[in-house]
Amino acid sequence: MMDSGCYQLKIKIKKNISLKIGALNLCRFKKGDYIYTGSAMKNLGRRIARHQRKDKKLHWHIDYLLAHQEVILSEAICYPSKIKEECHYNQLLLKGGAEVPILGFGSSDCRICRAHLVKVTAKTTIKNEHFYDK
Repeated sequence: MMDSGCYQLKIKIKKNISLKIGALNLCRFKKGDYIYTGSAMKNLGRRIARHQRKDKKLHWHIDYLLAHQEVILSEAICYPSKIKEECHYNQLLLKGGAEVPILGFGSSDCRICRAHLVKVTAKTTIKNEHFYDK
């Protein structure tokens, strides 16, 4: 089985929270549903397992969010690939009406996306049946 590719994390924030996240400084997140899109070009399975742990060294932007007690990682979907496709999957969400809550979140090394974390709203059309039936 291929152990590289892209992944999307379905995240629920149970109430409004504020977090200091590295160079992004203080970030405010509204209660609701979010999807984070990332990639791991090796050890994809281990990356997902790391994201599922609350107790870990905080390294990436997403680590700070997932470590918070009001945040639940409810699902992870993997898209095995030999090439980075995270921007493709993220752009599908944005084209469907998802919103960027924090500019630069998870995309500090990306020249295509404004953020790799999006907030899903009632108006968002998601073509990925793994996440929502819409």
